[in-house]
Amino acid sequence: MVKLMDNGMRMDENMTLSSWRSFNDPSHGNFTFQMDQEEDKQFIIWKRSMRYWKSGISGKFIGSDEMPYAISYFLSNFTETVTVHNASVPPLFTSLYTNTRFTMSSSGQAQYFRLDGERFWAQIWAEPRDECSVYNACGNFGSCNSKNEEMCKCLPGFRPNFLEKWVKGDFSGGCSRESRICGKDGVVVGDMFLNLSVVEVGSPDSQFDAHNEKECRAECLNNCQCQAYSYEEVDILQSNTKCWIWLEDLNNLKEGYLGSRNVFIRVAVPDIESTSRDCVTCGTNIIPYPLSTAPGCGDSNYLSFNCNMSTGQVIFKGSNSSYNITSINPDTRRFLIKIKDVVVNCTTVNQISRLSELKLSSPFHLTGKCNADTVTGGTEVEIRWDPPLEPTCSLSADCKDWPNSSCSKSGEGKKQCFCNHDFKWNGFNLNCTQERGRGRYGEAKTPVVLIIVVTFTSAAILVVLSSTASYVFLQRRKVNKELGSIPRGVHLCDSERHIKELIESGRFKQDDSQGIDVPSFELETILYATSNFSNANKLGQGGFGPVYKGMFPGDQEIAVKRLSRCSGQGLEEFKNEVVLIAKLQHRNLVRLLGYCVAGEEKLLLYEYMPHKSLDFFIFDRKLCQRLDWKMRCNIILGIARGLLYLHQDSRLRIIHRDLKTSNILLDEEMNPKISDFGLARIFGGSETSANTNRVVGTYGYMSPEYALEGLFSFKSDVFSFGVVVIETISGKRNTGFHEPEKSLSLLGHAWDLWKAERGIELLDQALQESCETEGFLKCLNVGLLCVQEDPNDRPTMSNVVFMLGSSEAATLPTPKQPAFVLRRCPSSSKASSSTKPETCSENELTITLEDGR
Repeated sequence: MVKLMDNGMRMDENMTLSSWRSFNDPSHGNFTFQMDQEEDKQFIIWKRSMRYWKSGISGKFIGSDEMPYAISYFLSNFTETVTVHNASVPPLFTSLYTNTRFTMSSSGQAQYFRLDGERFWAQIWAEPRDECSVYNACGNFGSCNSKNEEMCKCLPGFRPNFLEKWVKGDFSGGCSRESRICGKDGVVVGDMFLNLSVVEVGSPDSQFDAHNEKECRAECLNNCQCQAYSYEEVDILQSNTKCWIWLEDLNNLKEGYLGSRNVFIRVAVPDIESTSRDCVTCGTNIIPYPLSTAPGCGDSNYLSFNCNMSTGQVIFKGSNSSYNITSINPDTRRFLIKIKDVVVNCTTVNQISRLSELKLSSPFHLTGKCNADTVTGGTEVEIRWDPPLEPTCSLSADCKDWPNSSCSKSGEGKKQCFCNHDFKWNGFNLNCTQERGRGRYGEAKTPVVLIIVVTFTSAAILVVLSSTASYVFLQRRKVNKELGSIPRGVHLCDSERHIKELIESGRFKQDDSQGIDVPSFELETILYATSNFSNANKLGQGGFGPVYKGMFPGDQEIAVKRLSRCSGQGLEEFKNEVVLIAKLQHRNLVRLLGYCVAGEEKLLLYEYMPHKSLDFFIFDRKLCQRLDWKMRCNIILGIARGLLYLHQDSRLRIIHRDLKTSNILLDEEMNPKISDFGLARIFGGSETSANTNRVVGTYGYMSPEYALEGLFSFKSDVFSFGVVVIETISGKRNTGFHEPEKSLSLLGHAWDLWKAERGIELLDQALQESCETEGFLKCLNVGLLCVQEDPNDRPTMSNVVFMLGSSEAATLPTPKQPAFVLRRCPSSSKASSSTKPETCSENELTITLEDGR
């Protein structure tokens, strides 16, 4: 909800308009609207103590967020003459502002409304109008474009300061230069300028009159502190020109074309040009070799691109039409184009037929990936390009960017930079790679003595191997003969015993493949598929190591988890996942495709999930709108069915022990897949619970008996499932504070609302239009039943699946108080009989733990 001011109130420098805390909570919120104390007649929004938005300034370099003068009149109560675009406009009649209001929403948006003829409050103006309108949304040297799937990207020649946060969508850390400008000792060496069209940028540090752009450019180049410049002829008749200079890091960069200015940003040449054949950078887009925007750069076979230098827009030329490019990734050899039609799913036959109208031909191919943008319209379609052949050349100097090559004619008479003897062209790395096992001089000069030694050694090894093989063959034949008399049921028992022994042992090697139902892969194959684990292929960071995207021949996408060498728990996780997941087959469990053990490298290969994980959507203010109520219900039910399979229906009865929203992956149709079985435990047929001295897992999802006493059972997974359900329907994290004065967790907050029969208030605001009250309360009821403090009170997963599928919400049991109503943290000591709460600190927040009984 909002706080508002009517047209009878006056906005002065001492007045503030604060937001509500939430739609239903009128207490003081996070956002405050007021007059700027530093700029006359300007307004600012604060998010707590941080600047969140500021109105533009008329007459300054760029003022795209300039507040309409009609609203300025409204806020000043029509008592002053407001200057707009250097012209004084007299006050308007107050009657024009009858039935108007100005509000500050709980989400941080200032809004101006007028009551129309149908007695409906029509929104006339609002700021910030999109994510890029938030002040410095992408951090320093980060460019913002809300029309792209990824709204932020670092300028060419810059990299994210905090890559892990950047990948997860936190762009506040901004970007920094790949290398310093001016070179060593302040000597200018090979600096150049990027031409960027922007509609918003932080204020320049200085300005002066320049005779021409060359003078403005020289002024920047001669100052090692200069980061960028802009030049404009203000009045051609009077030769009035302006040069603006930025000495500090550029902030608040926003791309656009309407009302834009050209800003020339200084970068070091090596940071944006890997070869002299690279085409000129277009706006914020580096054009990597072999892509070509004009004759003379790139590879002529890839001359399918144009650059609009005035807007910085790269354009792909198709057979029938041209398409704007939103991003280019040289590491994966892929780029995204924007088409007008909305294509929801690129994998279905009818949608693929629509995309085939692009009529791509070699070296360009559709990857089958697309992103529909229902807000701005259209769809982003991904295209890949083939690795290029050897570069063309005219002179030997043309091959200087490709060492170990020389310019010579091919069989067709065409000159190319062919690799020298013992080297082979690598189109993926764009270089000449030395062929393995071959030296520069070949075999002609091999000493005779060395040949004799190798011959006798090989013969001796052959005799030993033949004897060993004969012995192993006879022993195996004897064992197989003995095993033939053992019943089939005993074989099955031995197989499961082998799995448990392998997991509980301290070993795991390449030859430990008995009982494992997935293939092992060579390390070289995985390195090739992931581009040597490049950062561009990195999908995220798990508790036991990073995860990368890979591409096998035939465009089969995979996800590769790389075990961290410094992770003490990583080896156990690796053994668990390889041995357990290979035995599990269910549509709601992630599928393991293979593994690799090579020296210290231990890798797991999974099916690729294009929509990442559940937490990526439900905790994001924008992405959560893509999951309506029906989709969330299907996700919850799918998770429940997957857990039921693990607990009851699979050949190996398994407790997951680390179920959470980040471990629920979503496929292209938003079907949930339970992943990350590193902490899972096998239970025998008669076992229902176990005890451990080492409690591992994620706090906020761990059951109280496990977190405090080390006891875990199938009901531990039920508790975690209940947390996931409540987070999914509320869009809130269990670990966040929800009533600071009571120190309530999400479970405690949900319990209070449930007792007061106000459970519907927990509903995620993004679901207000698609959700049915009865269905929501049923899910909340099931979630609260699962998180009850006593494990015996919690339902089994078979009961949960039945309740979720039932249409009778009134028949569900009434839940008891959940565990961890107050925010707690794990005790460092064993549970005692004391009831005195223990206070501890985590991430600079003081939280409370009641010792277990």
